[in-house]
Amino acid sequence: MENRINIQTLEPNAYKAMFGLESYITNSGLSKTHLELIKIRASQINGCAFCINMHTTDALKQGETAQRIFLLNAWRETELFTPEEKVVLAITEEVTLISQNGLSDKTYSEATAMFDENYIAKIIMAVVTINAWNRIAISTHMKVV
Repeated sequence: MENRINIQTLEPNAYKAMFGLESYITNSGLSKTHLELIKIRASQINGCAFCINMHTTDALKQGETAQRIFLLNAWRETELFTPEEKVVLAITEEVTLISQNGLSDKTYSEATAMFDENYIAKIIMAVVTINAWNRIAISTHMKVV
């Protein structure tokens, strides 16, 4: 792949804003497990190798198992994920693929049965944030190191 622009260098205020959002998400009280599942799954859907590499590495350091990471793209077909994690993953997929059907009433209803409104807002914001990072990484050809 060709070298492309480095937005962090060219537009540092844009990156500062993104890092502010990332800091909010990291310190929001969202479960670390939920956050890494969101980041990995959205990055898989978007095909962002840079982010998949980063977040699978982070998840493993936080104690996530390799087996769950390997099966993440088939989470509906396994019992390795809790009901709460499955709702988080459903939200992640539906918001990431927003143009298909959006966040369904079924998934939203399941989320409200498990989480309070603030936690749901944090899940959605985490999905929005990683999708923004994916788009930056993919469009600028950020390299996996």
